[in-house]
Amino acid sequence: MDEPDQDQPEEAAGGAAPTRRHLLMLGAVSASAVVTIRPALANTLGSVLTCEIPVPDRSLSANYIASDGSLVPSDTPGAFPPAPMPFKGEDVKAALRYGRSLPGTDYAQSRAYTNYIRRLQRGMSGFTCYASLQMPQR
Repeated sequence: MDEPDQDQPEEAAGGAAPTRRHLLMLGAVSASAVVTIRPALANTLGSVLTCEIPVPDRSLSANYIASDGSLVPSDTPGAFPPAPMPFKGEDVKAALRYGRSLPGTDYAQSRAYTNYIRRLQRGMSGFTCYASLQMPQR
């Protein structure tokens, strides 16, 4: 009766080998983590599609948007006025990935607005939404 107890670690090259019980417990913890994270990812995806990006940032709404996405004075020829409503993440995603026009815009205006969105930086309204759209989806 000198068989080792299966619950006790066996000595292996410089340390203890994990027991079957220990490995099973790790597997159970991993499985519950996956079950917990999956709904969170689904909620994140939903919030990304409903988040909003104002064009331009509300604090800069006196400016117009040039075709390259830069902010210019309102009297600049060829510049577009601020969008009357923020754009939904879903619409921005479609415009950036598939070249669709943003709602309520023509091709040139949509292109100027998407160029503005691509220039968003940390601290500007809509940046977090835009950054979320850049994350790969599974």
